[in-house]
Amino acid sequence: MPRKNLRLLGGRPLLAWPIETASKTPEIDRVFVSTDDAEIAAVARSHGAEVHGRPRELACDASLVIDTVRHLQSELRAAGHPAAIMVLLEPTSPFRTAQMVSTCIRRLADEQLDSIATFSPASINPERTWRVENGIPRPFIDGAVPWRPRQQLTPAYQLNGAVYAFRADRLPAEGPSILFGRMGAEVVSSDDVIDIDDERDFVIANAILESGSSR
Repeated sequence: MPRKNLRLLGGRPLLAWPIETASKTPEIDRVFVSTDDAEIAAVARSHGAEVHGRPRELACDASLVIDTVRHLQSELRAAGHPAAIMVLLEPTSPFRTAQMVSTCIRRLADEQLDSIATFSPASINPERTWRVENGIPRPFIDGAVPWRPRQQLTPAYQLNGAVYAFRADRLPAEGPSILFGRMGAEVVSSDDVIDIDDERDFVIANAILESGSSR
């Protein structure tokens, strides 16, 4: 979806949602939007965020989010304003709340964690997934019994992309994972989050807003 982060959701650009949430989170004192796009930068500033100029090599389809975080961390340190804790709020998860963010930050501090992220119950349990090779199905997990009742399946969870929080000085210098070191999982209901990837997700998100079941 070209220009997805500028698409309107509930009358606001998708980009505005995480900025607003971050601004309402008392533990967050600076809000940055990382981009190499002039229009996105202008929208970010109009909603109260600072802009981190993302280098072109970190703005391609194959770029990793964590490399952009590392670049921002390096610039803050060089400017003499290193962050103790950094929080990543991706625009594609607009229904997160400030309370959700605060909970993750507090757990990070109280439990002496290095990183924490939000999870939800998996939309499909891995024990019910299949491989299909040459037209022949077999359980994706060897030994799994996909026919077992739901109550007998091993509980499974998936990252929902709503909140990532971590100690900036412990961020690994290399590697793709935003979760590292002593990790925490904050489990939230699937009803409280949505991950917008395509047009169908936008339709669903706007329908949720119109129904009044989200903020």
